[in-house]
This record gives sequence, C-alpha cells and structure tokens, in this order.
Amino acid sequence: MLVNGRLATLGMKADPEHDKIVVDGQTIPRIESKFVYVALHKPQGVLSDVDPNDSRPNVRNLVDLPGHLFAVGRLDYDSEGLMLLTNDGELANRLTHPRYGHEKEYRVLVIAQPDAEQLAIWRRGVVLEDGYKTAPARVSVERVAGKGAWLRVILREGRKRQIREVGSRIGLPVSRIIRVRIGTVELGDLKPREWRLLTSAEVNQLKRLSQGAALPKKTNPTRRAARPLKKRVS
Repeated sequence: MLVNGRLATLGMKADPEHDKIVVDGQTIPRIESKFVYVALHKPQGVLSDVDPNDSRPNVRNLVDLPGHLFAVGRLDYDSEGLMLLTNDGELANRLTHPRYGHEKEYRVLVIAQPDAEQLAIWRRGVVLEDGYKTAPARVSVERVAGKGAWLRVILREGRKRQIREVGSRIGLPVSRIIRVRIGTVELGDLKPREWRLLTSAEVNQLKRLSQGAALPKKTNPTRRAARPLKKRVS
C-alpha cells in the first residue's frame, strides 16, 4: 500500500479524505467531507439562535441547507454582520469557547464622538453592571459620522451585548454594530441575508487557528471568493 506515493509502514496513519491511498495498484477514492462551513451576513431583526418558542425569524431560516448547524459567534437581535454556521461541532466549540480567545472584529457606530480617555478606558477593560471586567480590547476611531463616530473594535471575548453595555457605561451609546471578521474569515462584500460556503483554504485556516496557530498578517479570503458563491434568502 502507498500513501501519498510512500510505502506504508506499520503504525502509519492515513486520512481517506485528504491522502492519496493506493492498494494493489488501485487508487482508493477520496471520501468527501461530511462537514459544511457557511459564512452568513446576519441582518438586524433576525435571531442568532433557533428557539421553537419564538416566532421571530432566525439565521437557520436564511440558509437552505439540511441538517443541524452550530452557530459560531452569535449576534444580538439588533446587531448584524458575519456569522459562521457549521455541522462541525468540534471546530464550532473551539471557535466559540472563551478560553481560546479568537479575535472578532466589529464596526461600531456610537452617537457621540469619543475622547482619548473614553477610548483608553475601553481598551483597558470596563467593569460591567454584574461586576465582570471586560478583557483589554483594540479600539480605534475609523471616521467621524455627524455628532457620532464609527469605531473599529477587536475583541477576544464575546459576552452577551458586551459592546452595547461598555459603550453605555463610558458615555458612548451604541447605535449600530456590524461584525466584519471572525478569526481569519471576513464579511467581505456579503450583503444582509446573503451567505456562501467557505473555501477549503478558509476552512484550513480556521482549523489551524483553532489549534493555536497565529493569525496570518494579511488575509482577505472572503472578498476574493464571495461574489460567485454567495446566496440570498428573500
């Protein structure tokens, strides 16, 4: 038996999904992955969770694929932007569990223009109403918008309504939140309600990231691949 052109030895492992395996001169067909990985632009007014007791629309209504899909990176009802959906439970857990601390990037519209002290407080961490202190964050002003401003916020945690509560507590009420990145996957040009399957390269990057690999310095896979693959539920 040959594995990727090499003679197999006792104890060698082979993955029929990724490796080329030849037995008695016959190539064993590769097994297609049973996993699916979806990037979705969740719009405002859509739930991130499926709740049989809630009649409001949820993200599962927007993705016409069969089977159960785990949500990676939930967003509150009034927020929008990138969510990942997958039936790969192990990867979903690694990307959502707080101990792994994967980056999530947001564009945040606040209704007042922040001063240096407010930004410094947000960056250091803010004590929330329940006594929890948020982890340090990367926060910068993207541009002024009337009396307010668009901020770029990068977190390594994701407590429920955290950005809105932090903004409220430091005098920067939040008007709008758009998540533009989860780990190595970017929202790109996906419009609200549109979704697409991740490329194999994106999936491999996420798997490396979930195993503790460093973020690539420059990646923009979504913008390169989204246009021909995206789908929309009207």
